Amino acid sequence: MAATDFSFDIVCRVDMQEVRNAIDQAQREMSNRYDFKGSKCEIEFEKSDITLHADDDFKLQQVKDILESKLIRRGIDIRLIDYGKVEPATGLSVRQKVILKQGIEQDKAKALIKQIKDSGIKVQAQIQGDEVRVSGKNKDDLQKCIQFVKGLDLAMPVDFVNYR
Repeated sequence: MAATDFSFDIVCRVDMQEVRNAIDQAQREMSNRYDFKGSKCEIEFEKSDITLHADDDFKLQQVKDILESKLIRRGIDIRLIDYGKVEPATGLSVRQKVILKQGIEQDKAKALIKQIKDSGIKVQAQIQGDEVRVSGKNKDDLQKCIQFVKGLDLAMPVDFVNYR
């Protein structure tokens, strides 16, 4: 890369501290709600794994609704959430894994690069792990590219980091 080149990375990340805060708020709401009194509904959070536990499918849906509302309120895009299948747990209860998507998948990254190239903006885009690096000769082209990507209807929310 020449000294006059500029670049930035397009990433898809979850702020884990905000997720933790949202889960804490959801647990607090569940402990205060009358319809959850005496039930075994809970949200487990370890590192980046979230597991929802509930007495039945109806309560599980309520737990999911509470969690989603708290995540949205904390600025976390729910497109980053994938729900596993509902599994039977101890007794008559059910549980469900929640997967937080991190990074841009290869096929989505390739499609994004193709859209950037088709836009005609004078930048180069390449996949680097689970990120897309965009580089160009001048900052104006990079700014145009950022605006272009923000205007796209993508399946995942993206951020722009390492602008230099």
